[in-house]
Amino acid sequence: MQRYFLDSADSFLPGALRGFVAANPEVVWHRDPGFLARRTPTPSGRVAVISGGGSGHEPMHSGLIGTGLLDAVCPGPVFTSPNALQIAGATRHVDSGAGVLHIVKNYTGDVMNFRIARDIVQDEGIETDVVVVADDVASHSEDGGPGRRGTGATIIVEKVCCAAAEAGATLAEVTALGRRVADRARSMSVALDPCTVPGSDQPSFDLGPDEMELGIGIHGESGTERTQWRPAAEIVRMLLERILGSLEAPAGEQVIVVVNGLGSTHPLELNLVFGHVLEQLRAADVRVVRSLVGTMVTALDMRGASVTVAPVDDEMVRLWDAPTDAPAWPRLAASEPGELTDATVAEPDNAVDSGPECAWLSVFVERVQGAVDELTALDRQVGDGDFGVNMSAALGGFDLPLRGSDAEVLDAIARSFFVRSGGTSGAVFGTLFRELSKAFSDTDEFGEALAAGTRDGLESVVDLGGAEVGDHTVVDALHPANEALQQGVSLAEAARAAAEGAESTRDQIARKGRASYVGDAARGAVDPGALVISWLFEAAADRR
Repeated sequence: MQRYFLDSADSFLPGALRGFVAANPEVVWHRDPGFLARRTPTPSGRVAVISGGGSGHEPMHSGLIGTGLLDAVCPGPVFTSPNALQIAGATRHVDSGAGVLHIVKNYTGDVMNFRIARDIVQDEGIETDVVVVADDVASHSEDGGPGRRGTGATIIVEKVCCAAAEAGATLAEVTALGRRVADRARSMSVALDPCTVPGSDQPSFDLGPDEMELGIGIHGESGTERTQWRPAAEIVRMLLERILGSLEAPAGEQVIVVVNGLGSTHPLELNLVFGHVLEQLRAADVRVVRSLVGTMVTALDMRGASVTVAPVDDEMVRLWDAPTDAPAWPRLAASEPGELTDATVAEPDNAVDSGPECAWLSVFVERVQGAVDELTALDRQVGDGDFGVNMSAALGGFDLPLRGSDAEVLDAIARSFFVRSGGTSGAVFGTLFRELSKAFSDTDEFGEALAAGTRDGLESVVDLGGAEVGDHTVVDALHPANEALQQGVSLAEAARAAAEGAESTRDQIARKGRASYVGDAARGAVDPGALVISWLFEAAADRR
């Protein structure tokens, strides 16, 4: 078990944020709903730029808050996206009338929750736009999957966009600029040792003493190729072959290069890697006009490095050179520590401890609470192993039995998923339970409400993430249950349809969600999200 400086796994992130804010007095923690922002407000009429993602990648993004860089950052739990309410709150806070740009790494949970947040603030009259960074050549897919992951190029996009916003560009101009940078930037990573999540008793994947892993993800995902350890020059050659191949012969172009440490890589190693990168790019007639060598985008304590190559024009170089006082950008700084801040996220007001007992949802929640280890084990086979933790975060705090009307309890569960769970699970399950709550508010007839809520929930989940039947997601259980309910069959038959749908994921290759990155390795395991959906319909069918 990897040892960290920590008091407990639960207090690790709040404690780290508390210290970060104290060390950087120009950054303020907004506990409700949970985001970091500049102490000084956005000047009137200037475009604001926010970003965020799972914690564990520091100094991205929290260290990039400051003049000339980000206005606010939404930190999610370790390796789990922030929730939509955090992002909406940060967007409201920084908007000064000229609009807000979201810079989002291409991970399913991040994309979903930032989209939900934009839908929320759009209804309030706040103009927003988005740049999705998808630069990791190791995760490119041709079959309709989620596409390349967002990794090291994110900081290049953020620096250029934020400098343009600081200089007075419009939201449309900043967005177009960011997309131009993101569209051609490419990255790839290699690990010599995996990372370990604080509180976990095992690393994210296993490597032999003389092995290395090419094409890993910054959430600890295993890579695309495992080989024997190679000398640094050979490793760089392997990375650049794939990067330059994806860039389609950038000979003669000028580029910005980032050589990035993934958490436990020494500066001497990074400088060694950069020397090989520079030599090999010059040999390929690629002109490196700017470079950044350092630990900027981490995967907790992973020993490894990523290389990013981004073709740029003169305008982008000028914006890259623009000044910033963000604490993690390379510079000298000396500030008196500020006050220690309570850096926890405010709990949602979703108590369900009064009124009549809601027996069927109590049965469902109790079943999930007792199966966290089982769900975690399943997710380790099909994804990154955080599903059980996310279910526990959303449902573990409820005291049983749950009390209140069906609509009230469903709404409380939805809020808990949105706020406490985050990630893909929080977005998907929060959306489903929100639609169920709306349906149960409209009618007292249980079967009618369940059918309407399931139909609307399925439609919203599909619209949110684009998953279809056969993609190895919750849709594989939700869709057959919905078809059964719309045909007017019994609740028992609908539950059976959901269970059969969940079981069907055992032989599927995932095409959506984080399980899609492990491909064939997910075959043979039931999708844990689909399994939980089947439990929900089973509880509904057995209600007393």
